[in-house]
Amino acid sequence: MAAKKTATPNRTFKVADQIQRDLTELIARELKDPRVGMVTLQGVEVTPDYAHAKVFFSVLVGDPAVTQEALNHAAGHLRNGLFKRLHIHTVPTLHFVYDRTQERAADMNALIAKAVSSRAKDAEE
Repeated sequence: MAAKKTATPNRTFKVADQIQRDLTELIARELKDPRVGMVTLQGVEVTPDYAHAKVFFSVLVGDPAVTQEALNHAAGHLRNGLFKRLHIHTVPTLHFVYDRTQERAADMNALIAKAVSSRAKDAEE
């Protein structure tokens, strides 16, 4: 008889997704820190034991380092808000990390555009 697969990985993704949705709402409604401006949560990674969660964010306006400091300063307050919303035994400690994916994508697009334009110039000659 085949061993039964556990639903733990799927549950971890569901918990991470729920944390992301709840944190988005908590930051928008309850966080009054002026250092936290237009923040977008890009994703959440939860450890298998639910002890820690890395929350990846990006900012539209402002200094990412200042925003990261403010979010990590408010992590305890946000975790308490999650306690009230999530129905799991352990609510993870939150660690906010600036997500540089958007910047890297813009840099790659610029490099590609530069390569294409230089190739077009070479073809004209």
